[in-house]
Amino acid sequence: MKVLLIGSGGREHTLVWKIIQSPKVSQIYCAPSNAGISQLARCVDIDANNIDKLADFAQKENIDLTVVGPELPLSKGIVNEFNKQGLRIFGPSKEATEIESSKVFSKHLMKKYNIPTANYEVFQNSEEAFDYIKQQTFPLVIKADGLAAGKGVFIVKNLDQAGDALNTLMKKKTFGEAGRQIVIEEFLEGEEVSILAFSDGKTVVPMVSSQDHKKIFDNDQGPNTGGMGAYSPVLFYLNEFKKTVLEEILKPTVKGLQSEGKEYKGVLYAGLILTKEGPKVLEFNARFGDPETQVVLPRLKTDLVDILNAVIDGSLHKINIEWKNNSAVCVVVASGGYPGRYQKDKAINGLERLEKMKDIIAFHAGTKFQDGKIVTSGGRVLGITAWGDTISKAKEKAYEGVEKIYFEDMYYRKDISAKAIK
Repeated sequence: MKVLLIGSGGREHTLVWKIIQSPKVSQIYCAPSNAGISQLARCVDIDANNIDKLADFAQKENIDLTVVGPELPLSKGIVNEFNKQGLRIFGPSKEATEIESSKVFSKHLMKKYNIPTANYEVFQNSEEAFDYIKQQTFPLVIKADGLAAGKGVFIVKNLDQAGDALNTLMKKKTFGEAGRQIVIEEFLEGEEVSILAFSDGKTVVPMVSSQDHKKIFDNDQGPNTGGMGAYSPVLFYLNEFKKTVLEEILKPTVKGLQSEGKEYKGVLYAGLILTKEGPKVLEFNARFGDPETQVVLPRLKTDLVDILNAVIDGSLHKINIEWKNNSAVCVVVASGGYPGRYQKDKAINGLERLEKMKDIIAFHAGTKFQDGKIVTSGGRVLGITAWGDTISKAKEKAYEGVEKIYFEDMYYRKDISAKAIK
């Protein structure tokens, strides 16, 4: 079968790498791709958000399955358009994607269907929001309603920080329309865990646990990023949590969406926090997480293509999804200055040395070919991912791989997975 993968980041490189392991796949294309993906798939020079051109390409090339990586084309209705044209595609509809594309919708859904989450209020006016904040206890969490590439969340500890966050979101409009509405939530204490789950609209099957590292600096300091690394499994995510999350969060969410006329087919990502009162939802995403995918999919034993097709066909209950009993660690290597301004076109050295190592791979994110060399083209450049019997061994190998890579002003956190092996 012929597969089209949409996107150009580390998540998409991981998906391509996993999909081509299926004996059912004869050809894989990727639009728009990156330097790493281009070594595995045929690159298609179409932007991930150009739905009409992507659909035309899928028709022309007789693509059997399209898999969507990023959230923006999902929120723009790519699944709806492909379905309308009789094209087979993996991902939730525009309506179901609203669980990620609107924090306000997501919070209202959780409140309506008694899904545990932080208490919140919604505002469209910065002065009213600031008046409300003055009456609250810090810290607080301020979130942009819309999509902001993982950077629209602010944890504020005083009025000055709150004012700066409101200014960024609602006055400067740094994230455009995403900040037109905001959510202000209570700050929840506890350890975070990411649970991705396959859903065909009725059956919900969680994947193995992982933990993302959102902050730019070691010890969770500095501003939020798209994710600086991840590891799997999360050892403190015990069986009692797994049952609670499936029965009280994942299943009710999919059922609630169904009741709202938004059948959910695809990957549902639950960003959770394990509080004293039990697991609560910090956020939902409507797709594979990044960089969580880089540590989750290498642990998958079952043919991913079989799972994707079962989700589309509504037959997920017929598949026994199996996982390897190992661990994985991903360290993101970023451009200096990220998540703020950063330079591009820096030559990347050492990739060929890493390729000679066993049980490790450099998943490309912000890379491209230029004059025959691989250079940087984004904030997050590479996800150096290794696996082993334990998190300690996987971490050691991942950082060994990182040390083989060099480009000017590169930056990475030194403490990915440290919490898991204290």
